[in-house]
Amino acid sequence: MAVLSAAVAGLAFVGGSRFTALFHGTSALLGGLWSMISSLVVLQSSRRHTIDSSLRRVLGTLIGAVLSGFYLSVLPFSIWGMVACVGATVLIGEMAGAPDHARLAAITVVIVMGTAVANPNVAPVVDAALRFTEACIGTAVAVTAVFLWPQPATVEADAALPAAAPPPKGSDE
Repeated sequence: MAVLSAAVAGLAFVGGSRFTALFHGTSALLGGLWSMISSLVVLQSSRRHTIDSSLRRVLGTLIGAVLSGFYLSVLPFSIWGMVACVGATVLIGEMAGAPDHARLAAITVVIVMGTAVANPNVAPVVDAALRFTEACIGTAVAVTAVFLWPQPATVEADAALPAAAPPPKGSDE
């Protein structure tokens, strides 16, 4: 898993930084880092878990990017605005019954709003779209890698098993 993680991180960095450089060269390093982070968040010990994680990552990133991009298109950056967007994002995720989406969406809000301060000459919608696309690049690298990387049969067999049911009430376990 260590070699796979390193390879995925490196490929995601290169893909994300090169993509971002096409649109905004000064934030290419950040684009590579955001892709790398996304790839490592998504990469799990099995194919099934990686796919599940990738879906949460993309949806959470989309929610966070849309909310923060909209906010910054209407209002200027403020720490209280960022805090409000994080709270609103987590609330949306919780109301949708998806706390994992909420956590990832909140991280995206912080990144998009932080990069807006660092690069005020980039339109908020472009900044949000770049961060979303970078996350998708990292996600795609991780998903592709787990399908190309040989996995021991026990990892896939364990991933295919349903979660163990809790012991019945009153049992000695």
